[in-house]
Amino acid sequence: MTIKDVAQRSGYSVGTVSRVLNGSSGVSKAARDKVLAVVEELGFKPNSNARQLKLREGRGYSIIVKGVGNRLFAGIVEKMQRMFKDAGRAVDIYYLEEDSDEVDLAAQVCRERKPLGILFLGGNRENFVRRFSAVTCPCVLVTTRADTLGFPNLSSVSTDDVAGAAQAMGHLLDAGHRAVGVIGGDSRTFTPEMDYNTSQLRLIGCQQAHLQRGLPFDPDRQSVQARYSLEGGYEAAGRLLDRSPDLTAILAMSDIMAIGAIRAIHDRGLRIPEDVSIVGYDGIEQAAYCIPRLTTIQQNADRLARRGVDILLQQTDGGGAVHEIIPFQLICGESVRTMK
Repeated sequence: MTIKDVAQRSGYSVGTVSRVLNGSSGVSKAARDKVLAVVEELGFKPNSNARQLKLREGRGYSIIVKGVGNRLFAGIVEKMQRMFKDAGRAVDIYYLEEDSDEVDLAAQVCRERKPLGILFLGGNRENFVRRFSAVTCPCVLVTTRADTLGFPNLSSVSTDDVAGAAQAMGHLLDAGHRAVGVIGGDSRTFTPEMDYNTSQLRLIGCQQAHLQRGLPFDPDRQSVQARYSLEGGYEAAGRLLDRSPDLTAILAMSDIMAIGAIRAIHDRGLRIPEDVSIVGYDGIEQAAYCIPRLTTIQQNADRLARRGVDILLQQTDGGGAVHEIIPFQLICGESVRTMK
């Protein structure tokens, strides 16, 4: 007797039965109760040796991580690996630099490995618009929205980047800061027809925070582009301080960039937050151990990982595309000074 017999008798797919037997999430109570009833009726006992063989040799899933130094992604990948293992599925992980094309890699993986599904951690929406039609398996884009792209095999789980950045910037403005710089933004002129990437959405949030308070914001002068890395944050903070010596605060679009910026500020003999306040984005573990502790927008890494895997497993069972927005939280540390 095999798992296929349980699936046939219960009326559910092999994937659903597998998740029930492994105690994984993403299964309704009705489905779980029915499968367990059939297991008891048939006296079915899972073959652990066969399960381990499947982990080694069967078709599995792929995770494509864009940004080798992204600490938020590192935590999410670790959680996803555990979930796939619990579901009895093998998983391959591919790491890319920020400027590499994740969709080209996905198309190659589909041709050569024929995965059951692909999870993207981070991505450039323009790459998806141009080339995603070549990717035929179910996919989930994590931390970047895909609801407007219209691909039936592409789901997404993300945070509202505009609202998150608007709250972060609003926190600085409400603390009395008026000379605020932004690290990681794309300062191109925005037009309605543009398909915005994550950095652009966060810069729009910064603009909105200023507009809501009747304050001017010039992205060409107040923001500098930077790689999502320690070095990128360090160099960008230096350029901002050279350009605007009167700067009193910096918003970095990732905690890693913020940590790099903290070092740049210290190397110039300035203090945080007495001379320059700083806010990050992501809420990675290291943010709580900076000196001073970093104020940041915390993304829910646990939920992003869990929903990304659950949705992908549901899609491979025949489900349609799903798009979810995961709540964020402003974590107030010690890196922002209230101006007199």
